[in-house]
Amino acid sequence: MRSAKDEKKRPPKPKGGTESNKPSRSVGDALRQAYDEAVRETVPDDLLDLLKKLD
Repeated sequence: MRSAKDEKKRPPKPKGGTESNKPSRSVGDALRQAYDEAVRETVPDDLLDLLKKLD
């Protein structure tokens, strides 16, 4: 159980302004960038050879 005093100790939650969108936007940008970099990487030749053997 929580008391009223516990509720007063917490910092107030942000109220859906532009600042609350910044962290999620930067996380999304970082994820997109990591995905794009991974897609651009070439597959090593030894891995391609292994995959050909499986066919």
